[in-house]
Amino acid sequence: MFQTLAYYATVFHRGFTAYTTQRLQALGLSFGSLFPVIYVGKHPGCTQAQLTADLGLDWGYSQRTVTKLVEEGFLTREKSGRAYHLDLSPKGQEAFQVSHQVFFDWDQQALAALDEQEREQLFALLAKATKKEANSTCMRP
Repeated sequence: MFQTLAYYATVFHRGFTAYTTQRLQALGLSFGSLFPVIYVGKHPGCTQAQLTADLGLDWGYSQRTVTKLVEEGFLTREKSGRAYHLDLSPKGQEAFQVSHQVFFDWDQQALAALDEQEREQLFALLAKATKKEANSTCMRP
């Protein structure tokens, strides 16, 4: 097979997307809703502008996603002054818990062949590579 980071990143992305989609479908969520739900769960009361900027989303995509999440009962949107503030509904809280946990569950499955020391080494190397890339692009933590 290929010995490139791009190849392995693609393999992992496909696996993570498939795993996450399966877990989220039980809640009625799509993969595209994953990060907005997690963001609002970690930043209650945020504005849509904050969510859009921090996740690096296109404004139109953000608008459609937030509107859909509000209509489906995952988010609440309250106007305060000139901005709308977003929060999780009770249904959104459940989605947040599952969405947040899916990362840990998938890691455990995907990295089952590695021992603890190998996992730590892998994460240290990935953090080092990511830091270099983060310094040369507009990536947000």
